[in-house]
Amino acid sequence: MNTFDMFRLEGKVALITGGGRGLGKQIAEALADAGCAITVCSRKLEACKETAQHLQRKGIHSQAYACDVTNQVEVQQVVQLIEEDFGKIDILVNNSGTTWGASVEEMPLEAWEKVMKVNVTGTFMISQEVGKQMIKQQSGKIINIASAAGLKAEPPEVLNAIGYSTSKAAVIHFTKDLARKWAQHGIYVNAIAPGFFPTTMTKEVLERKGDAIKNKNPLQRIGDNHSLKGVALLLASSSSDFITGQIISVDGGSTL
Repeated sequence: MNTFDMFRLEGKVALITGGGRGLGKQIAEALADAGCAITVCSRKLEACKETAQHLQRKGIHSQAYACDVTNQVEVQQVVQLIEEDFGKIDILVNNSGTTWGASVEEMPLEAWEKVMKVNVTGTFMISQEVGKQMIKQQSGKIINIASAAGLKAEPPEVLNAIGYSTSKAAVIHFTKDLARKWAQHGIYVNAIAPGFFPTTMTKEVLERKGDAIKNKNPLQRIGDNHSLKGVALLLASSSSDFITGQIISVDGGSTL
């Protein structure tokens, strides 16, 4: 096999949660470039429709769906709809996430619970539902979007969002544990742990502290709109068929 063919995804179907904008949209574009059919879902259907239409104009089979990943009924329904519309799901990217900035002593309990419900419980529920279908077909690739914040404790002046960092640490262990449990079914489970990227979630932090964050980064910069694409394609394609349970931090060296 030609090495470049190992990265091709023709005939595959991907589901990307939170795929309407930011890192999810970038990953959708990357997998589409390799020939993958793309489905995207989130609570904000309009943003997902824009992504799907953008890909459709490039000749990619793509469709948008509304889904709150914290609602089990909606999760079950959207997975069923995608299976009806596309026949299968080969690749799942768990990208939906949220955060809440506050000092530990001022973090509202409802904020902590919201972050955990989206980032941890949502990742579990949609992995569980898609995984049932992947087990039947005895194949699948699951990519969880964790965070460098789940690998390294930052000082409060850099990141003061203990719920977010704790949830991403949970996603990291979930990735390893699920990889161990589902390896027998031909399902690969890995995670990407991004550092700082310009997204809606990080906009406020980067506006206030962007220069300081760049200066402390070994590569002296933050991620751009293409920095995650290669890693996502690696983990979604057959080129990673001997990689499972791994966390790849795409952070410019910030977790060193």
